[in-house]
Amino acid sequence: MKRKLMMLLFGSALVLGACGGNDDNADDNTTDTGNDNATEETTDNNTDTGGGETAGVDPEKVVQQKCISCHGENLEGQGNFPELDNVGSRLSEEEIHDTIENGRGGMPGGLIEGDELDAVAHWLSEKK
Repeated sequence: MKRKLMMLLFGSALVLGACGGNDDNADDNTTDTGNDNATEETTDNNTDTGGGETAGVDPEKVVQQKCISCHGENLEGQGNFPELDNVGSRLSEEEIHDTIENGRGGMPGGLIEGDELDAVAHWLSEKK
């Protein structure tokens, strides 16, 4: 009886241990693929045209996360929020930077800061 109980406990521990190990490996693999050199190179390639100071920032991704809810999915504008798909033809990079940093009209300031702000302002200034 004791032998059967010990075998059952050992088998259960083995199965549960194997399941827990898979979760840890899945998390490690997810983390590793997020830090692949290919991903970093792609990001660097996107920002090299935006200036060396913003290396590592993907301005399109930041815009997708912070701007499209008001300015539209394709930055075409919606409601009282102006279109941004050609904002570079109306405003300079400095004016865009100032608007994002300090806000304007219904747009609050400080939605994007630091290197992300610099990268997004440069990226939007090229939209003509």
